[in-house]
Amino acid sequence: MLKKLSTIPFTDTAEQKAELDAVVAKYAGDPSRLMAAMQDAQGIYGYLPIEVQKVIADGVGVPLEKVYGVATFYAQFSLSPKGENHVAVCLGTACYVKGSGVIYDKFQELLGIGGDECTADRKFSLTASRCIGACGLAPVLTVNDDVYGRLTANDVEGIIAKYNK
Repeated sequence: MLKKLSTIPFTDTAEQKAELDAVVAKYAGDPSRLMAAMQDAQGIYGYLPIEVQKVIADGVGVPLEKVYGVATFYAQFSLSPKGENHVAVCLGTACYVKGSGVIYDKFQELLGIGGDECTADRKFSLTASRCIGACGLAPVLTVNDDVYGRLTANDVEGIIAKYNK
């Protein structure tokens, strides 16, 4: 799956900006520390918006394209914020054969977002995962640390309602 840049406008606090400045100062001019700088920055913001990628590129001394390439290559990096409730629908073989694709589509429809996106209120985010490791419960999804199995598309509305309280 391709990672998409967030469509939610980027804002940061003075504290976050100060933390990012400290990260950049720590790794200034050392391209070999790019991943460490990116990990630290993602720890501050929860994702790597393009604005933060630009600051890292300038500070570490690499082209923005290099930062973006690393961010899109490694699964540990996210280009969009995670919601308060992060939904990960397994689209691995066992789950997909049992209908997880339809469940994933239903989440997109009801939340009004696509994959790797976050609702404008940052209440929910949605991703597709490859295997949650609960194939016996297929189709499976997680919301934060909660695991749901043996689902149908009819269950989606109730799951969303549970986390909207």
